[in-house]
Amino acid sequence: MALLVHLKTVSELRGRGDRIAKVTFRGQSFYSRVLENCEDVADFDETFRWPVASTIDRNEMLEIQVFNYSKVFSNKLIGTFCMVLQKVVEENHVEVTDTLIDDNNAIIKTSLCVEVRYQGTDGTVGSWDDGDFLGDEALQEEEKDSQETDGLLPGSRPSSRPPGEKSFRRAGRSVFSAMKLGKNRSHKEEPQRPDEPAVLEMEDLDHLAIRLADGLDPDSVSLASVTALTTNVSNKRSKPDIKMEPSAGRPMDYQVSITVIEARQLVGLNMDPVVCVEVGDDKKYTSMKESTNCPYYNEYFVFDFHVSPDVMFDKIIKLSVIHSKNLLRSGTLVGSFKMDVGTVYSQPEHQFHHKWAILSDPDDISSGLKGYVKCDVAVVGKGDNIKTPHKANETDEDDIEGNLLLPEGVPPERQWARFYVKIYRAEGLPRMNTSLMANVKKAFIGENKDLVDPYVQVFFAGQKGKTSVQKSSYEPLWNEQVIFTDLFPPLCKRMKVQIRDSDKVNDVAIGTHFIDLRKISNDGDKGFLPTLGPAWVNMYGSTRNYTLLDEHQDLNEGLGEGVSFRARLLLGLAVEILDTSNPELTSSTEVQVEQATPISESCAGKMEEFFLFGAFLEASMIDRRNGDKPITFEVTIGNYGNEVDGLARPQRPRPRKEPGDEEEVDLIQNSSDDEASDGGDLASVSSTPPMRPQVTDRNYFHLPYLERKPCIYIKSWWPDQRRRLYNANIMDHIADKLEEGLNDVQEMIKTEKSYPERRLRGVLEELSCGCCHFLSLAEKDQGHSSRTRLDRERLKSCLRELESMGQQARTLRAQVKRHTVRDKLRLCQNFLQRLRFLADEPQHSIPDVFIWMMSNNKRVAYARVPSKDLLFSIVEEETGKDCAKVKTLFLKLPGKRGFGSAGWTVQAKLELYMWLGLSKQRKDFLCGLPCGFEEVKAAQGLGLHTFPPVSLVYAKKQVFQLRAHMYQARSLFAADSSGLSDPFARVFFINQSQCTEVLNETLCPTWDQMLVFDNLELYGEAQELRDDPPIIVIEIYDQDTMGKADFMGRTFAKPLVKMADEEYCPPRFPPQLEYYQIYRGNATAGDLLAAFELLQIGPAGKADLPPIHGPVDMDRGPIMPVPVGIRPVLSKYRVEVLFWGLRDLKRVNLAQVDRPRVDIECAGKGVQSSLIHNYKKNPNFNTLVKWFEVDLPENELLHPPLNIRVVDCRAFGRYTLVGSHAVSSLRRFIYRPPDRSAPSWNTAVRLLRRCHVPCNGGSSSHSTGEVVVNMEPEVPIKKLETMVKLDATSDAVVKVDVAEEEKEKKKKKKGTAEEPDEEEPDESMLDWWSKYFASIDTMKEQLRQQEPSGIDLEEKDEMDNTEGLKGPMKGKEKARTAKEEKKKKTQSSGSGQGSEAPEKKKPKIDELKVYPKELESEFDNFEDWLHTFNLLRGKTGDDEDGSTEEERIVGRFKGSLCVYKVPLPEDVSREAGYDPTYGMFQGIPSNDPINVLVRVYVVRATDLHPADINGKADPYIAIRLGKTDIRDKENYISKQLNPVFGKSFDIEASFPMESMLTVAVYDWDLVGTDDLIGETKIDLENRFYSKHRATCGIAQTYSTHGYNIWRDPMKPSQILTRLCKDSKVDGPHFGPPGRVKVANRVFTGPSEIEDENGQKKPTEEHVALSALRHWEDIPRAGCRLVPEHVETRPLLNPDKPGIEQGRLELWVDMFPMDMPAPGTPLDISPRKPKKYELRVIIWNTDEVVLEDDDFFTGEKSSDIFVRGWLKGQQEDKQDTDVHYHSLTGEGNFNWRYLFPFDYLAAEEKIVISKKESMFSWDETEYKIPARLTLQIWDADHFSADDFLGAIELDLNRFPRGAKTAKQCTMDMATGEVDVPLVSIFKQKRVKGWWPLLARNENDEFELTGKVEAELHLLTAEEAEKNPVGLARNEPDPLEKPNRPDTSFIWFLNPLKSARYFLWHTYRWLLLKLLLLLLLLLLLALFLYSVPGYLVKKILRA
Repeated sequence: MALLVHLKTVSELRGRGDRIAKVTFRGQSFYSRVLENCEDVADFDETFRWPVASTIDRNEMLEIQVFNYSKVFSNKLIGTFCMVLQKVVEENHVEVTDTLIDDNNAIIKTSLCVEVRYQGTDGTVGSWDDGDFLGDEALQEEEKDSQETDGLLPGSRPSSRPPGEKSFRRAGRSVFSAMKLGKNRSHKEEPQRPDEPAVLEMEDLDHLAIRLADGLDPDSVSLASVTALTTNVSNKRSKPDIKMEPSAGRPMDYQVSITVIEARQLVGLNMDPVVCVEVGDDKKYTSMKESTNCPYYNEYFVFDFHVSPDVMFDKIIKLSVIHSKNLLRSGTLVGSFKMDVGTVYSQPEHQFHHKWAILSDPDDISSGLKGYVKCDVAVVGKGDNIKTPHKANETDEDDIEGNLLLPEGVPPERQWARFYVKIYRAEGLPRMNTSLMANVKKAFIGENKDLVDPYVQVFFAGQKGKTSVQKSSYEPLWNEQVIFTDLFPPLCKRMKVQIRDSDKVNDVAIGTHFIDLRKISNDGDKGFLPTLGPAWVNMYGSTRNYTLLDEHQDLNEGLGEGVSFRARLLLGLAVEILDTSNPELTSSTEVQVEQATPISESCAGKMEEFFLFGAFLEASMIDRRNGDKPITFEVTIGNYGNEVDGLARPQRPRPRKEPGDEEEVDLIQNSSDDEASDGGDLASVSSTPPMRPQVTDRNYFHLPYLERKPCIYIKSWWPDQRRRLYNANIMDHIADKLEEGLNDVQEMIKTEKSYPERRLRGVLEELSCGCCHFLSLAEKDQGHSSRTRLDRERLKSCLRELESMGQQARTLRAQVKRHTVRDKLRLCQNFLQRLRFLADEPQHSIPDVFIWMMSNNKRVAYARVPSKDLLFSIVEEETGKDCAKVKTLFLKLPGKRGFGSAGWTVQAKLELYMWLGLSKQRKDFLCGLPCGFEEVKAAQGLGLHTFPPVSLVYAKKQVFQLRAHMYQARSLFAADSSGLSDPFARVFFINQSQCTEVLNETLCPTWDQMLVFDNLELYGEAQELRDDPPIIVIEIYDQDTMGKADFMGRTFAKPLVKMADEEYCPPRFPPQLEYYQIYRGNATAGDLLAAFELLQIGPAGKADLPPIHGPVDMDRGPIMPVPVGIRPVLSKYRVEVLFWGLRDLKRVNLAQVDRPRVDIECAGKGVQSSLIHNYKKNPNFNTLVKWFEVDLPENELLHPPLNIRVVDCRAFGRYTLVGSHAVSSLRRFIYRPPDRSAPSWNTAVRLLRRCHVPCNGGSSSHSTGEVVVNMEPEVPIKKLETMVKLDATSDAVVKVDVAEEEKEKKKKKKGTAEEPDEEEPDESMLDWWSKYFASIDTMKEQLRQQEPSGIDLEEKDEMDNTEGLKGPMKGKEKARTAKEEKKKKTQSSGSGQGSEAPEKKKPKIDELKVYPKELESEFDNFEDWLHTFNLLRGKTGDDEDGSTEEERIVGRFKGSLCVYKVPLPEDVSREAGYDPTYGMFQGIPSNDPINVLVRVYVVRATDLHPADINGKADPYIAIRLGKTDIRDKENYISKQLNPVFGKSFDIEASFPMESMLTVAVYDWDLVGTDDLIGETKIDLENRFYSKHRATCGIAQTYSTHGYNIWRDPMKPSQILTRLCKDSKVDGPHFGPPGRVKVANRVFTGPSEIEDENGQKKPTEEHVALSALRHWEDIPRAGCRLVPEHVETRPLLNPDKPGIEQGRLELWVDMFPMDMPAPGTPLDISPRKPKKYELRVIIWNTDEVVLEDDDFFTGEKSSDIFVRGWLKGQQEDKQDTDVHYHSLTGEGNFNWRYLFPFDYLAAEEKIVISKKESMFSWDETEYKIPARLTLQIWDADHFSADDFLGAIELDLNRFPRGAKTAKQCTMDMATGEVDVPLVSIFKQKRVKGWWPLLARNENDEFELTGKVEAELHLLTAEEAEKNPVGLARNEPDPLEKPNRPDTSFIWFLNPLKSARYFLWHTYRWLLLKLLLLLLLLLLLALFLYSVPGYLVKKILRA
């Protein structure tokens, strides 16, 4: 649907002038072109088109306004024409001639003629009366129905279009599409990006916008449409890509650092856990912790890699916990967790900090979670700086569930899922063996085999699976599926699918494809699980010719950009979430491979015949190495067209036949449309005829195509999946337009053009229209047999995303204000990323097109064009961006050959026209070519008219002259070892090239030269050439005396074209100089300032051209300078230079620098410093200020750079260049005289103006005009900062109350303290560390507040406006007060508002400022008046060689510049004390040498890089300053990566000789030299001289004793007096007590101070200090003074440039030696842990589970004992005696444990020192949380004891014990119920019952017993005075427990056992047995004696 308006003429205009028309419909306006010098008739004759998404309503209006156009003033409205579209809707076509009405709605004479057409939904359309447009393809597209029809409207062929063709401008085109090449910001993921467009000179645009707005609110105008005026809409050419070098695949440095802190809730009984950390193939282990389920490690591991980003981000990080691993056994896996490196890298700051990883068992997926490991994971690439959250005492109790190690948006409960990767079949595989053997076989056996044995391997989440091998098959069929089991959503982003060739020796990859799971799934609430296909994916890699050693094998592995089609694979992917409770489930996660159901042939899409056409219009810039052999270009798509090695090409292109496929046409016997192809000869002509190149210049050749342009065409068959590409194209169009617009806005902000916010509004408007448009177009995409599930789901999610994006863009548009442009621009960048992400289609269809340059049948260089960019559609938005357009392609070398400098050179530049589409739609494939050609067919057969041409012959040619105005370049690369270059520029246009002159020794050449190219012949229509001239390539080289010139960079430009019939006059001519970004490879390499014009030479020859003015500069040879209208307008400036000194000069050619001098040069003028006579003795200059005058452009953006060079003056008048520095922008040094009429700086306080109500009664006006600002503690100073910036004309009083501490103490004494147990810290208890930890809390609090400030800046402004009246409490604070009620810690000046009184108060401790970064970054490098310029020397390395800028620095020049227009206003020089010798640099100190005492305090280091094999380091501090070198080697700290040094070092130094302080951390080694871990350098001199006074930080309060003693030898009042004197400020005036006046500010504060004995004395120091703390508010002279602080500096190691090796916290004080000496250094030595003794008495146990069955009786019983230890001291575990045979679970012990330990109260950690192993040299110190573990066990004699249950009590916060065993429940320990927590350090003595827990088979906690214990904590001294015995021993023995008689050991006391067990139970049984026994005995005796007796009897013996 569209509305077309053809504006024909406006007649009866009055007067003569320039006219412009504006046509508006539905709020979107288009402007006509400007008609210059019209009289009464303006013949516009232009067509505008609005694509409409919803049908047009009858009542909608069309408005046309006609203006008199003016360049300077706003446009003047002539009249307006409005029309209701009712008739248009009914009839579809209306032509109207009507009069206009003016502003007052009166009818005027002027009339207008317009024709309006509406194309409705059904495709019906009114016809134009005059057949003007029929030839235009664009309209034919509209007229076709949306179905693809074969018939087209009859119309003239494009080639014979009438010459006066009307220009048909379409609304859909980008407005800014004139190209300004060479400004491309590349995007990481996209290798090829279009360039940024030309920005019109925005000034004209603004006037234009203002004129067009004509009285509207200027902000409501969008510049979206305004621009169409001055740009030519480029229809025929698409943009070239400027970046040449491939960035992918190049290795980089990465470091993965992982800290394993602790594990919790590990499943298993009494285990000895070890954590194994794996990254890729590297494994490291923690130490083993014995018998604990919650081990504490705090061990740090670092892994270093040097690989390409792709490989890095696919590596898997795996954390696994292993139980009881030792040297002999590998241990059993408890659980593991894995994620890929890419997931970590994509986190904010590239890290997870203090997060809990959930462990699961991969071998048993039905079991639940196996525990948690707390860790930090960070991934750093070169140059990333990670902000580590501050390592302070982490006391916040961990909320595990809230801090899981998962990216944002991943649910905490992940489920197991199966990933089915279905591999169906592959096609088009290359040959992978030599054909030699094959030929032998064929000769002998006659078999002809395919030479490849493919199989598919799939890698996912660290596992791999592979299909079977299909022997010798180019088209293998697998139908197999590889099944992975992993948690869903997986934390691995990519799946790698690789076709490999099975080989006896080694398998090689044929091609690789990555499936990005984020692109095939959507995690939103309407999202879908990952799904793919069945769809074909294309694989690209090295060229297809088989060689034994393929140099591009990496490309087949998926590294880098493939240079050729390798194969395509039909695959599918599905995910099924598992129900783990299902018993049939196989519970292992091994990879399985099984058969998959085959799919029908057509499911991937119906095969269609596609047609690709290309015409080579120009081939130039061919590298001279290929200049001697004939050259041909080959174009391939898939294997079609590949003649050299496309072995697996289908023998006959035929679509596969399906049974029942009715519409099958046999395309070979007789194709449709009488293409009677002789055996299918039409199939392809894929390469151009060979041709010998001709010389262009020394480096490049070109092919002389002249008027005959060769063509290629290829027929190919692919599944028809165009819809996917169409949708991607629409989104790409929207994204390109958005990117173009955003780049414009950035450019406008950068060049400070006015109204960037309007352009941004226009961009957002375009974006929302584009989104609506997408919705209407993509809706058509319904029902299509071969659409996969992913197609449907993606379409839904794209529709949703774009709909929401459109709405967001609309709301954002309304919010864009001038001051929020930057923030909104950031949000728009997110839109751009989202669009690019959505547009990337994961299911490929048509393979990409490759263009190869072949020299002598060898493949030399290639270009790759995505097929979707060439795809044709009848709907214009769906067409690819390069379809039917001329595209400039730069061919590059394949693979690694293109890395580095080889990749910078262009191999060839092609102007290539391409078209790809269905064969049946190919009627118009020539429509976009430049007109005026005739087709040449391959003379063959009949039906010739349907054949594509093999070449085109151009009859028309135009002759032009190109003028290249090369003004200057800046910031070029240094190409010579001197650190400079000898640059010249070479300009290429078509097949001519010219050079500028060479300028020696400069990085900022001003050539000021015009190059004229004559007799340029361009083929095609004149008008088209005006709109679409070819591009100009400019290359910059460095001239070498020997050898060939070095390439330094390249940029592109489009010339401004003047046809012979146009005037050479404004607005278009003369052209303006513009900056073009120069690129070398992927790196920016400077800017070129130039202008280009292309002038047609008319019939009259060159006489018509504008004359070349200006002298031919004879001194420089016949060189023409840039003419006057183009070169910048100059005016006189004076440059003053402050020469301070030179520092750190390195040797030059092995000789020391002895007598250096500095030369300053700018635009040909300059000045030299005085000579330093002896650099060693004094490297400062004796003459400080010099100046010179120079002519500089008025426009500051065009200012040339200023060059600083240092030369060494040697004997015999020789000079050696030491190093140089180019100041590329003078802006920051330009001095603008102040505008005296208005105090410029009081605009800062708009907030206060609204503050009508006095805040706290503070700011009430005094009669004198002073404003008193009073600082009571209720309003913290933090929040008061806004209050002090008042008018320059009034005075302000600032009152600071420091007696806060005292007040609070009094309050406490009166008993008003809310918390009785929070005692006020005692002064004597506090030390520097108390202050430090309190400050860290404050810093964390501030960082925490910055995080939730998700409130948009703008909304914040609005909040501030509404709340201005409530006093200066900022919006952020307010958001916080609600949010942070719980966590709120006191701000640095006392507690919050009075309303929050019931809150817990933090004890009031004075604080210092902890900066989480270097002090320099906070105070702008201390360059407030003294700047440091790095002097460079040597070549600029290519970034990848690792030669960083650091290595090129050969010294530093200190000084400053001041640039101003002369003459200056008088009053500057008339100020009091103005010293003319110092010019603008008044009041700077002398630079004579000065002696200084430097005091360095080193607090601690964090996250050091391990230096020893054991993954630890033994760090110590080394400090270097000048000749002093302190190595604190004996105080190294053993095996510690977070050492606390707490030391201060005093060094005497003399500036300027010794001013660079190096603080390094070394690793101590017993044997060999010590290794440097990292170092940091501090420039002390800048600090010393800075106005911010960085010599000694200003403390928060002034006190004369105690932990917060004043460090500076000067008191606050002396400092204040000195500052006032130095900066010529009136003051300070003290008095009355508690007040001081400085300039027109009054500060108030306390007037008394307490000395050590508590006596009060009057003092002025508090008020003086309050003035110093607000020194930045003093008018004119004020600046922030450095507070008392600790800075955190990154440690760097020169061997690993750019990667942090840890951080060091320190601060530096400096005291001049000529001042009073400072006191003794502060004592910051680490706190010694305090010795304590914990006495634990185990009284009883109860309800212990009964484990044993009785030997005799079978009763349940347990032999109970209790074991206890303090965490970290497992080897000192203590056991009670055993309570044997407890039948009820009750045990009685009365047993005492004694645990002595050392404790750090501030960090709440126990300190343990012990040797790690018997081989350790010394003890290692560990800090471990204070936790007591109690366990109950069942004692067994012959087997291991059985563990029954345990509890771990954190001694700082554990549940209070229950009074009785009954009240003791399981909930006390699980933490599910809030129970009162106590701390043993406060309570000292606690007694009660605690539950003991263990996990049952289902991993749930169950109660296994209760223990009654008493905990008693004593300090070591108390314990000594009051000793007790261990167990039940003396002294103070415990009485024996009263155990039941049954408690004993049976085999030691057999009688007791008999008595208690047997007799007790079985006495009757025993008696009966006894009787029986007696009877038996009697019987036995009887039987024994009977025989003898009988014998006796018988014998009667």
